[in-house]
Amino acid sequence: MGSDTPRITGLIPARYASTRFPGKALAPLRGKPMIQHTYERSRRARCLTDLYVVTDDRRIADAVRGFGGEPIMTAPDHPSGTDRLAAAVQEMDTDVVVNIQGDEPLITPEAIETVVQPLVDDPDLPMTTLAHRITTTEDLLNPHMGKVVIDGRGLALYFSRSPLPWPGERPDRAFLREHRFYNTVGLYGYRRSFLLTFAGLEPTPLERIERLEQLRALENGYRITVRQTDYAPLGVDVPEDLVKAERRLAAEEDAS
Repeated sequence: MGSDTPRITGLIPARYASTRFPGKALAPLRGKPMIQHTYERSRRARCLTDLYVVTDDRRIADAVRGFGGEPIMTAPDHPSGTDRLAAAVQEMDTDVVVNIQGDEPLITPEAIETVVQPLVDDPDLPMTTLAHRITTTEDLLNPHMGKVVIDGRGLALYFSRSPLPWPGERPDRAFLREHRFYNTVGLYGYRRSFLLTFAGLEPTPLERIERLEQLRALENGYRITVRQTDYAPLGVDVPEDLVKAERRLAAEEDAS
């Protein structure tokens, strides 16, 4: 593979057996299964050489083929999405892998291009992710939203489900305008070789406490570059989130 033209593969992990929302990848959203929105929007990213949906369920694979996408089937017993992706790229000829969450139906091609660029610029960089500025107390205090602290070089210092850094008493909007807090966006770029290494590492103490896989990389001394993005993630975790996604998609259509 030519070093000047890295092969960049987008992978969308999608399970059927979600604890809080079984079958959410196939949930209808404005006339399409949710996974189709994620796939079609990801396909618009100019940096991607290939794009696949990685799943352990035939129903999802059949739906992906139905709308013209390409599924990759993996075993049903992978402990995490990262392990599933590592299995998918084991024999794949690619340089960079982008982990695009299947429950992010509003993902933008610009976000994918932003997370990929540092890996293109720095061939020694193992991993990247994105961060979005927090503007509400509700988001800052939401444990389902991962937070990240970034150093002056744009590298991740720590990830947490708690407000980070700790703001003291409950902050108001003025406080959040004055001080910068960031939540993580469910989008990760990996050097292929690092993804295989990463999946082979044992879960680490901080990772177990926070339930955030990124900490496994930091605890083992690997750099994670964090780029800021205007993309405000909207992950569909429960059926009620589909209503929010419907509204956002409708607003986009009205604005176009």
